[in-house]
Formats: sequence, structure tokens, C-alpha cells
Amino acid sequence: MDVGLLMLGYPGKAREIARRTEAAGFSHLALGDTQNLGPETWSQLMLAAGTSSSIRLGTGVTNTTTRDVAVTASAALALQHESGGRAFCGVGRGDSALAKIGMKPATPEAFEADLAHLRAYLAGESTARGAATSRIEWSASLGLPRVPIEVAVSGPKVLEIAARHADAFVFCVGADAKTLERAMAGAHDAVVRAGRDPAALRYGAFVNCVVDDDVVRARTIARGGVSVFARFAGWSEGASELGDPALRSEGRSIAQRYEMDRHAQAEGEGARALDDAHVDRFAIVGPVAHAAARMHELAKLGLDFVTIAPGSAQMDWETGWKSIERIGNEVIALAR
Repeated sequence: MDVGLLMLGYPGKAREIARRTEAAGFSHLALGDTQNLGPETWSQLMLAAGTSSSIRLGTGVTNTTTRDVAVTASAALALQHESGGRAFCGVGRGDSALAKIGMKPATPEAFEADLAHLRAYLAGESTARGAATSRIEWSASLGLPRVPIEVAVSGPKVLEIAARHADAFVFCVGADAKTLERAMAGAHDAVVRAGRDPAALRYGAFVNCVVDDDVVRARTIARGGVSVFARFAGWSEGASELGDPALRSEGRSIAQRYEMDRHAQAEGEGARALDDAHVDRFAIVGPVAHAAARMHELAKLGLDFVTIAPGSAQMDWETGWKSIERIGNEVIALAR
């Protein structure tokens, strides 16, 4: 199981993030795409490509509303070229990027239509956009491998859409092994219904994880980030079909209290609403041995990758990296 890192871009920090992510042994780096909260994501990924050599690089996640999918495809293909084939395109219906400009997530129907266009663009194919026959013309002569699409999934509608169009699922249902096992079974069934081979796709998850010998301190560092993904797990009316009804109920309660102006912050009301038991089950928090055992459980499920959300917004930079580097240098090896 590959283990990567999810970060929000910081001004002037893209190269450092890439260097430290690669040095700590992570397989990939995903940068969030919320234009109001961090620098423009694809330009940050380009900087990361120039100072790294092995990690895969992509969005975690972009959306199909703030950027037309032709713009996204062009950016992803440029990253694919500059990174020597290490790009991926993580995409979802949209959350904070849209909320910050007064918009709502794309409807499932609009999202699916956009994904079909995006997949065609990334494959070098033409797609019908209104009266135009459209393709990314500049990349045709470069012979680039197709950039894989990773779709963030928290409910059954997007699960079915991902089964038809994605190269990878990225579950947003927490780190509980039984919950993820159920989500993976649902994904396999959906892929079969779509007439595709389940073995041809990859299966991953966003996982909140903070390593600290003091579990109380680990929970505190993780709490804001956990509130984001716990809220996702409660979004969909059918989310319990993928995961656990209790986690969904908690997620809905968090969503009702969530303050977007304190997105991912530990002091936000949604984060404060999380009790310790929920944090401990939904996330991986605590000492190295505990984190490694939880990671090993996820690997045994057959997940191809996890992408670690390492803390909360506005946390101390070096405090966050202390945990990140322990995950990379200690937890990953022990989990194997």
C-alpha cells in the first residue's frame, strides 16, 4: 500500500513541501485546490515537480466548477510533461473552493458530464462541447501517458459515477477498517455494473493521521482536519450504504455546526463537536506503534494507497512536520 501526503499550498513553501515529502519516503503528494485558502495549486505542483524526482504529484482535490475541465486537463498534462509522467488529477464535486465564492457543489449529473469530458481531454481525444469539437491540441505530439483521474467518493451516487469514469477511487469515509472494507466492496460491485474490470482500477482513501506519543496532543493537532472528512462522511443521504451509520450520524451533526470561515481549523465549532471516541475511530492518532497497526489493517484490506491528511489548518508548521516525518520514517516501515 502506497502512503502519500495531502497538504494545502503555502506561499513560498512548495519546493520545501516536495523535498520533505520525498525525503520522508512518501509515494505521492496531493495539494488541495481552494483558491481562497492557498496559492494556485497547479503552479505550486509545477514548483514541486522541479525539486522532486520520484513522488507522484496531483490535486487532492480540484473540482469541475471553478475551473473548466479543459483548463484542468491542460494544467494536468503540463505537469505530466514537466514531471516526467508523475502527475495525477484528483477531482471531486467541490467543497471549500466553491463555498468561499458563494457556490454549491456540482450536481451529480453535471459532475459526471464534466468527468467524461476530462477523461477524453486527458486521453488526447476529442469531446463535444456545445457546437465545438474540442481537444487539448498542444499535447498531441508529446506522446504523454494519460494522466489518471482519482475521484473523491463519500456517497453512492459519486461511487457509481467514479465506477464509470475514474481510474481510482479515493474514499472519504475515515480510517475505520470495517467502514473502508464496506466501501471497497461497494466500489467493486459498481465497477462490475459499469462493465469494467475491478482489477483495472485503484482503490485509495484519505486518512487523517497524526503521530505523537501523547494521544491527547495528537487528537488536538488532528481535530480540525478530522472535522473536514467527518463532515464529508455525513453529507450524503446514502452514505451509510458505503460506511457506518453511526459515523454518518456524527458526520451530519458536525456538518450542521460546521463554520466554513474556520475550515479545517481545530477551533471551529464543527471540530469542537467531535468527541474523542469519534476522533480515535475515524482518524489514526497516537504513538508510532498504534499508527502502524492501524495502517497495517488498511493494507490488509487491499487498498492500493492512502493519502494522509496530517493535521489542521493554522497548526504550527514544524509541529505538523514532526508528525509527518515520523509517519514517513517510522510508521510506514513498521506497518509493512
